[in-house]
Amino acid sequence: MEFIKKVGTEIESVFEDLAKLRIEVFHDYPYLYEGTLDYELEYLKTYANSEKGFLFAVYDQGKIVGATTGIPLKDETEEVQTPFIEQNFPLDKIFYFGESILLKPYRGMGLGHRFFDERETFAKDNGFQITTFCSVDRGENHPLKPIDYRPNDVFWTKRGYLQQSDLVCEMSWLDIGETESTQKPLRFWLKNL
Repeated sequence: MEFIKKVGTEIESVFEDLAKLRIEVFHDYPYLYEGTLDYELEYLKTYANSEKGFLFAVYDQGKIVGATTGIPLKDETEEVQTPFIEQNFPLDKIFYFGESILLKPYRGMGLGHRFFDERETFAKDNGFQITTFCSVDRGENHPLKPIDYRPNDVFWTKRGYLQQSDLVCEMSWLDIGETESTQKPLRFWLKNL
């Protein structure tokens, strides 16, 4: 396996690979995302446009198999910033973790921990005091929830993150089988560095 790091505009060089990986991984529960390449390529510009946008990716035989991103919260989209503004958090002290995505055959190999290590180190090295991310809340009884589904809550808690009941945002995307995008609640998890 090969590991790469990219910052700011360097991320543009992997946009298409990253976009396709996001679509593939987020198609599964709990995101159930029916993504398009055009949307993804536009979305990823947020990371490349930030001087401290961060990407760490894993390649196997020349193919991207996993990736994780991060960005200063002050450079993220309004929908992600709003809950923090409403709670008077200092946006310039917070580093937001975007996705952590990994193809199924590569899970359980310690790469999830490596993703957190890389992002947390980058955040610390750049003077951030808090790291955060959000995850979609599908509730307990979603009809497409697999019987063997295991949420990442235990993993995140062991990493020192705490779910914040008062920090929730809404994002809209097209679910599998839908014809129109709908709003979904996402709950934030925080850690003080």
